[in-house]
Amino acid sequence: MAVYKTKLVKKEEIAEGTTAFYFEKPKGFEFIAGQYMTVTLINPPETDDEGDSRFLSIASAPNEKYLMVATRIRDTAFKRTLKNLLVGSEVKIDGPDGSFCIPEKSLQSVVFLIGGIGITPVFSMLKNAAYQELSHRLFLFYSNKRPEDAPFLKELQNLEKENRNFKLVATMTAPTQGRSPDQSVGKNSKTSWQGETGFITKEMIQKHISDLNSPVYYMSGPPAMVKTMRELLEKIGVSEDNIKFEEFTGY
Repeated sequence: MAVYKTKLVKKEEIAEGTTAFYFEKPKGFEFIAGQYMTVTLINPPETDDEGDSRFLSIASAPNEKYLMVATRIRDTAFKRTLKNLLVGSEVKIDGPDGSFCIPEKSLQSVVFLIGGIGITPVFSMLKNAAYQELSHRLFLFYSNKRPEDAPFLKELQNLEKENRNFKLVATMTAPTQGRSPDQSVGKNSKTSWQGETGFITKEMIQKHISDLNSPVYYMSGPPAMVKTMRELLEKIGVSEDNIKFEEFTGY
């Protein structure tokens, strides 16, 4: 697999504690929406036991000019160095890899059950579906604590307006100060929220999908959330062949 050097073009905070990084797309680097790449820091000022490389989902669509990734900024040597990279700094990338992708030839409806930063590969898939005018019926159930914590929320709302085959169901588990549905204390949200609240449930999905066994389901996010969604679908009776998942650890 080829290894490329590329430069950081831009970085921006896209949610509280989450930053997007835009890199030049090397000539010859082609990927399928939903895939990931390995990003390796070059001569970082610090390192730790987790190393200088990370698998990061590509959040940009294949037709877009830059390679964009997004990540929660944790207190690790890699994340600190990545966050502090100056525009023009070089990193190494290799890939792409992964099969967490929409099969373009299938006409099955696609349901995404997504938590937090797990949105990154799905954002690429949804933008690509709109660009290619795919005929799939697409449903995104997107769970975050508060609107401020939800990467790409505004962009997803705009995509819903642009693509008549796409339905966004965003839900917040702790949208206001106080106790969330899991009884954990939440931070105060500066944004009023009029949409769904609470965790993704069978009842929430049934509001928008009548036949729960016909779509193919894609899940990504924190391991505990993915595990819960898989158990939910197993109880519903969804075939294992129609369940695709990707866990985001360490975010």
